[in-house]
Amino acid sequence: MKTLSLIALLACPLAVRAAIHTETVEYKHGDVTLEGHLVYDDANRTTRPAVLISHQWKGLSDYEKKRAEMLAKLGYVVFAVDIYGKGIRPEDAGSASAEAGKYKNNRALLRARVNAGLETLRKQKFVDPKRIAAIGYCFGGTTVLELARSGADLAGVVSFHGALDSPNPADGSNIKCKVLALHGADDPFVPDTEVAAFEAEMRAGGVDWQLIKYGGAVHSFTDWNADGSMKGAKYDKLADYRSWEDMKQFFAELFK
Repeated sequence: MKTLSLIALLACPLAVRAAIHTETVEYKHGDVTLEGHLVYDDANRTTRPAVLISHQWKGLSDYEKKRAEMLAKLGYVVFAVDIYGKGIRPEDAGSASAEAGKYKNNRALLRARVNAGLETLRKQKFVDPKRIAAIGYCFGGTTVLELARSGADLAGVVSFHGALDSPNPADGSNIKCKVLALHGADDPFVPDTEVAAFEAEMRAGGVDWQLIKYGGAVHSFTDWNADGSMKGAKYDKLADYRSWEDMKQFFAELFK
């Protein structure tokens, strides 16, 4: 009994050390203060690959923070970036659409904002600056594709149910990294013409790209909060699972 108690006592500090570290990180883009969320396993003191997460249209939320924790448990340093700015977190669809529109209609600004987050991630301890990927959800999926189109030095990007359009398709030739687009086959917000244009852009740019479509899935298929009250946007448990596994396989290839 005493031996078992001693083992349990000695194990406690190890359990504490293995906790996931979370930290709010303020950074700047020009005069604008942004507030991101950094997550990593502090039991691992080695340099490792990192993942940037870009948020959906309501801004950085608990959803992205939970995804960051999931990735940190897989061994990555993770930084959920803030595109809108500190304290700007739209609460309803109308406000979110208006805020997201500011950046979707100004891709140069969107690229600059997400690149500011990438540079902040690159400077964090334990990050291998040569092994960074970026993922994004909905608006964030568009954002990471624009990050790639900006010519950012990345290993790869993953768009989850993001818009695939580009005002300047020729920018596909700027892409240096691998691209994975995970798409709901029945997403009414991303029409077939947009999907076809994305494919043409990737081919013309000579990009190493993949497009995976999930049958029956609509927009927001990974979002646990999408209950179908917005027509065309609903969580799909199977598509969520499959897309997460497809992302993991993609990362295994990037970081082997």
